[in-house]
Amino acid sequence: MHPYPLVVAVLTALLMFAASPSSVMAQDAPAYDSTRAAELGADDYGMHRYVIAILRTGPNRGHSKEEAAEIQRAHLQNIRRMAEEGTLVLAGPFMDDGAMRGIYIFDVDSVDEARALTETDPAVQSGRLTMDLHPWYGSAALKEVNERHATIQKVQF
Repeated sequence: MHPYPLVVAVLTALLMFAASPSSVMAQDAPAYDSTRAAELGADDYGMHRYVIAILRTGPNRGHSKEEAAEIQRAHLQNIRRMAEEGTLVLAGPFMDDGAMRGIYIFDVDSVDEARALTETDPAVQSGRLTMDLHPWYGSAALKEVNERHATIQKVQF
């Protein structure tokens, strides 16, 4: 089975989550906020260009349990840093323990910029992960997820 149908399903779910039921129906749509749209870099459809990274199991998985834990800790710190600087909009693991490990959605202008960011990831540097990078078009409102997430995150990493 090709793994990309799973990615499409995950991204579809993200878009459905980002759009409230009232925004799907035109008669219930909130008033257009041109100021907010401009702040988020939204086009006329409320969308924005991103770069998505598909994190995959890397070739180097032979680390000791302690080394793997340290790499994971540093990986999570790197995620936090990128989110705080605003270049990483969304990140998360897949939960099926398959070859596809997770996703990043970057708010950058090019795949090359995203590649430079992925190269700062200790899990990539160690070979525990690799990343496939693709230009992606999604809701500009995704940029607000980290701010909203901070209000519901009880445990910090």
